[in-house]
Amino acid sequence: MVDYFIGIDGGGTSCRAALADGNGTILGRGKSGASNILTDPDTALKHIAEAARLAFEEAGITPDLPSAPAVLGLAGNNVGDAVNYVQARLPFKQSEIVSDGVIALQGAIGDEDGAIGIVGTGTVYIARHDGELHSIAGWGFQVSDLGSGARLGQLALQESLLAYDAIRPMTGLSKAILAEFGNNPENVVDFARLAKPGDYGRYTPKVFEFARQGDEAAIRILKTGADGINEALDAVNAITRGKGRLCLLGGLAPLYPEYLAERHRSRLSEPLADALTGAVALAVKAYGSPSEARA
Repeated sequence: MVDYFIGIDGGGTSCRAALADGNGTILGRGKSGASNILTDPDTALKHIAEAARLAFEEAGITPDLPSAPAVLGLAGNNVGDAVNYVQARLPFKQSEIVSDGVIALQGAIGDEDGAIGIVGTGTVYIARHDGELHSIAGWGFQVSDLGSGARLGQLALQESLLAYDAIRPMTGLSKAILAEFGNNPENVVDFARLAKPGDYGRYTPKVFEFARQGDEAAIRILKTGADGINEALDAVNAITRGKGRLCLLGGLAPLYPEYLAERHRSRLSEPLADALTGAVALAVKAYGSPSEARA
């Protein structure tokens, strides 16, 4: 019989772990550094183990990772080589690696059907219908992720150059962005050549800030972003048939609803719990006894 279960929520900046009993009650939590299994799997393994040990310690229990099964929600889980490398070296009794989106879905809607949209630097949408999972979008900034922070930031730079060339009116947002680049469009181009999604995402707060002030360019950018999210949510609703909870998660989730279509805005609800809680619940379901899984 298993006494304790571990849930892991690992990402590019930090790794969070939770220790739970057979009822899914969280007893302790731990946090460590980055756990990107694609870019640095060995460091990820170190931080996964560290976070799990800290969760044991916070619960006042002597750390015993080999005795506990775990479910890990990790970015990059769709790359087989990275998953196989990490899976073989995890310190847990049993383990399963799933996407960070899957644990977010479980946390947000529990065992019922429904859907989530994760809207941050990137975007991805996950729906569950009749127990089957469906993933939409999330193909990366270059070809997908409409409405994401990266896309909004890129559009903000684009607007600044359109304003510089007098193709569109110069607004406060465009002035502010151009000022950061010394009012030299060549500096914007140099930045864009090598910019990664997070680099563009740094300009997203400015877009929302200036939109609240009625800035024409900022409002145009957010309407474009909202259109992309509306289309993705339409696809999600086609899968779920409009049933179940619909939750927006991620850094931009609190900022977007007022720009979304009423058909989606009226359906949004608060998540039941966070992704880490979802990982714990999946661990209990996967590795607990039938009575524990039902609890």
